[in-house]
Amino acid sequence: MENLKNETPTEILARLREKANSLPLQPGVYIMRDKKDTVIYVGKSKALKNRVSQYFQESAHHGEKTAKMVASVRNFDYMLTDTEMEALTLENRLIKLHQPKFNIKLKDAKSYPYIKVTMDEPYPRILETRKRDSDGARYFGPYTGAGAIRQIVKTVQKTFRVASCEHEFPKDIGKVRPCIYAQMGQCCAPCKGEITSEEYREIYKDILAFLRGSYSNVRRSLEEKMLYASENLMFEAAALYRDRMQSLSRLWQRQKVVGSPEDENDVIALYNDEICSCLAVFYVREGCLVDSDNFIFGADRIVDGDAVAAFLCDLYAIREFVPREILLNEPLPEEDAQALSALLSEKAGYRVTLRVPERGDKKGMCTLAYENAKQHALIYESETERDNSTLAKLASMLGLEVVPELIEAYDISNIGSEFITAGKISVKEAKFNKSAYRTYRIKSTGGKQDDYMSMREAIQRRLAHTEADPLPDLILLDGGKGHISTIRALFEEMGVDIPIFGMVKDEYHKTRSLTTEYGEISIAREQAVFQLIYRIQEEVHRYTVSRMSGAKEKTMRRSSLEDIEGIGPTKAAALLKHFGTLAALREAGVDAIEQVSGISQKNAQAVYAYFEAKRQQQKTNKRKN
Repeated sequence: MENLKNETPTEILARLREKANSLPLQPGVYIMRDKKDTVIYVGKSKALKNRVSQYFQESAHHGEKTAKMVASVRNFDYMLTDTEMEALTLENRLIKLHQPKFNIKLKDAKSYPYIKVTMDEPYPRILETRKRDSDGARYFGPYTGAGAIRQIVKTVQKTFRVASCEHEFPKDIGKVRPCIYAQMGQCCAPCKGEITSEEYREIYKDILAFLRGSYSNVRRSLEEKMLYASENLMFEAAALYRDRMQSLSRLWQRQKVVGSPEDENDVIALYNDEICSCLAVFYVREGCLVDSDNFIFGADRIVDGDAVAAFLCDLYAIREFVPREILLNEPLPEEDAQALSALLSEKAGYRVTLRVPERGDKKGMCTLAYENAKQHALIYESETERDNSTLAKLASMLGLEVVPELIEAYDISNIGSEFITAGKISVKEAKFNKSAYRTYRIKSTGGKQDDYMSMREAIQRRLAHTEADPLPDLILLDGGKGHISTIRALFEEMGVDIPIFGMVKDEYHKTRSLTTEYGEISIAREQAVFQLIYRIQEEVHRYTVSRMSGAKEKTMRRSSLEDIEGIGPTKAAALLKHFGTLAALREAGVDAIEQVSGISQKNAQAVYAYFEAKRQQQKTNKRKN
């Protein structure tokens, strides 16, 4: 979304209209998002293309509220359904989940992320993570978006009343005060020592079952506990279990019903054509579509039965759960299917069957997955065709011998002579390739501000790693003729021949043109090219400034702690790692600080005294004011 934030209203409307016109004439639900990627409206239609495209017609006459919603839209998602009634049901669930700004609320009233549960600890914790380690913890996912994980984790913590803080128990029992969540009844407060490890782990057994998708088992367990509490006149506990069931029910309702309650399977569908392929994966638990993935492969990828089997091996290697049944829209080669079934059965500990249903609801699920894969592929093809056209125009304007499929852009950022940082971004096939972004801390200028020498050092260091990073087809510098001349001289020294241009800004600090040592090349007449260069210049500037600012903040945070007697860089780093933020460390007591590895009692007292002195000074200043 950030790459599109500088579009004009007319450009936004044209982009959204083009995307809407590519939708199918099928029932489904559309999800409108604003510039912050927040869901602002959810709607349904029996013909998605017709309904969604109406919002973005230049001649459309909307009511005031609809016009305001359309003006806020920056992107939209969609999900296909089989019938209008199914679209209505899904719309209802999504509105309950997202509480969109522009929807009428019904009275009854998303590197993949994982959910991590540390069942190897006496008092388990539930966390969000993007790293899956072999550490004895249980992992669920991966999920298609971090937003969905946050929703689940927060709901689980609140519903089951487990701790959401970063304290470690039993180590921190009695050393910290109960937080606001304990006072609100949203945490059972293990910090008070009133719940045993065994009791706490029993709660997490229900959490594990819920995360596996066994909603009915969890509900049955909670219902039994509620009835037992009620029969024994434990009405407060009974109400707690009742509220827990209702909260979990609301979370479960976000899922799309695609089968009967006993259905627990993954649905794999492949769409393939000459331009690209898309593999869609639906994760169905107790008849509900709990998550989905769409994997796009370009025209340069071979996508046959062998490749699909290998890909599924990789997919399930990172997933915690493998269902007993995997449905396919078309069969794999027999040998591949048998090998994959055996491998997955070994991982799961029970027989995993792969089959192609020929009729009924399961056939319908495969068809639905295939249609979603097809539509994602067609949209990708449309976007790729537009991007290729833009790159071809750029090559023609700059007189390049090849279309620049791989572009690198560089910028320099600093505060005076401090924290001099060079940033490199990578643009592959007109899309930002963030895994190839790099940062260079400049060392060759001797602490002096010299943009030319800083740029030279960064690119020289980058060219020293051509085995890991293939050379780009085009290099763009955030600078003018002086930068180009400096790097051209470096290329001659190193025997490198890469087209290089500078991105020039006008007096308003906006993209104006590209430049060589000899003069500027206007790109204003080609709007698509101008937008691409503008986005590249803004992105490399954003990335470089953020990395420079991060280095500054890190240094400043550590240096402030190093002002404390007995605290050097190593101990400062240990304190920040343990507490996460200075604010958390500032509120910690001596006993809690002493628990940090490498911190003595004397160190802990010094740290506490340092922050206590600051607190007293703040109080004194307030009284004076």
